[in-house]
Amino acid sequence: MVKNPLLDERKVTLDIDAEGKKWLDNERYNPVFGARPLKRVIHRELQNLLAEKLLAGEIRVGDSVQVRVSPLGLLIHPVAHDDDAEPERHATE
Repeated sequence: MVKNPLLDERKVTLDIDAEGKKWLDNERYNPVFGARPLKRVIHRELQNLLAEKLLAGEIRVGDSVQVRVSPLGLLIHPVAHDDDAEPERHATE
């Protein structure tokens, strides 16, 4: 689980799998530019997408978010919301 001060106020946590960490690691420190390339890829590929999903309501307060790799880059999937499971349970009764 990865915690981020920007997401702490919404109690959102990130779960980045090993492939995601490896993908980010490929963008890491550069002797000429320092950590700037990693900072840029995190901003472009992770923070921007998280912000879009927060604004769209796809990620809610208290959610855990899975971060995975696809051929197109990082994919962000919120774990099912607690209140999403409730109607399904009642529908089967």
